[in-house]
Amino acid sequence: MDALTRDTADLQTRPETRRRRRLRKLGAWALCLLVAVAIVAVWFWPSHRGTPPASPGAGLPVPVVVAAAVQKDVPIFLEGLGTVQAFNTVTVKPMVDGPLVAVNFKEGQKVHKDEVLAQIDPRTYQAAYDQMVAKKAQDEAQLANARLDMARYQKLIANKYASEQQADTARSLVTQYEGLVRQDQAQIDNAKTQLGYTTIASPLDGRTGMRLVDQGNIVHASDTTGLVMITQLQPISVVFTLPQQTLPAVAAAMKQGAPVALAYTQAASGGTGSLLDTGRLAVLDNQVDQTTGTIKLKATFPNQQETLWPGGFVGVRLQVDTAKGAVVVPTAAIQRGPHGAYVYVTNADGTASRRAVTVGHEDEQGSIIAEGVQPGDSVVVDGASRLTDGAKVTVAQTASTGKAPASDQTAAPGTRSVRSGGPGGS
Repeated sequence: MDALTRDTADLQTRPETRRRRRLRKLGAWALCLLVAVAIVAVWFWPSHRGTPPASPGAGLPVPVVVAAAVQKDVPIFLEGLGTVQAFNTVTVKPMVDGPLVAVNFKEGQKVHKDEVLAQIDPRTYQAAYDQMVAKKAQDEAQLANARLDMARYQKLIANKYASEQQADTARSLVTQYEGLVRQDQAQIDNAKTQLGYTTIASPLDGRTGMRLVDQGNIVHASDTTGLVMITQLQPISVVFTLPQQTLPAVAAAMKQGAPVALAYTQAASGGTGSLLDTGRLAVLDNQVDQTTGTIKLKATFPNQQETLWPGGFVGVRLQVDTAKGAVVVPTAAIQRGPHGAYVYVTNADGTASRRAVTVGHEDEQGSIIAEGVQPGDSVVVDGASRLTDGAKVTVAQTASTGKAPASDQTAAPGTRSVRSGGPGGS
């Protein structure tokens, strides 16, 4: 291609290139303008907030479950977790060495005091006992002869046929044989005791455990395992703890006598289950455990039905007082907010009023109201979470005080924990 041809082609392409550049610039400016308009529209556009549509149930009465506040005497219980302990526990051990020739008990058997449990071969100890008896008989014979000699010398001295020295020797010999006879008797008693140890008897009424040694083994007095363990189940003890803040109430109750203690099974929900036995508080420990801030107590139960078993965990309720004429509502009726406890009370005109209350003692059976509710007031125990002060309500069900259904509110912290104090105290 010559120079003339190249110049002609350049002249044809330059206008086209300039046109494309111009279009790009116009497109960029148009895009910037649109972005600016959008920003201004979003920033300065007036907001129109419409009124939300009314909910389908707005203005309708709220269905609730109510219960009447009642006035009655309420026992004040403190709740704790306890461990069952045998009233007495004995590990039966051999007191002498020898072959175990008989085992007379079955594992888990009820035994009574002095009932024979096992027998160790007694022949060696019987021979030792017989030997001591024979030795005593020999020494008693020599003592009798010595006494006759002493009597003869006494007569000879009176007639001056014997010297005083011979009489003194005779008296000394009598005293010597008397000492030997007393020594023989002591050895007989010891041999009899050792012989008695070959018969192993139960030291108390109780129940045997697993057999630890089988018949035919040679047992020793130095054995640490023993033959069997016997536990006394009637009566039986339960050791439990309470917070140290309850100490004044427990001490005051003990001054009035042994407080009543109730043992319950542990329910799956963490509360108390069925009643196992009724007993009395026996011991209040003499110091507070500084590591846990608790006091240790022991209650005694008759356990006639043997529902309490050593090593088991049970719930314990200790009655420390009785609130006379207290106003009681179901625990589910108590609501808690930033300003304290309150309840909803239904009125005759079909509305609910919110009342601040002062809660005294509280447990699973009910809550004592010190202030805010009067006997006969109808309190809401279910449905309170949907109420406001003055809201319309309709009573769907009436519950019994102390047996309210599960509330739709979350249980207040500590509702199932140990509580102390009477009306007016929490």
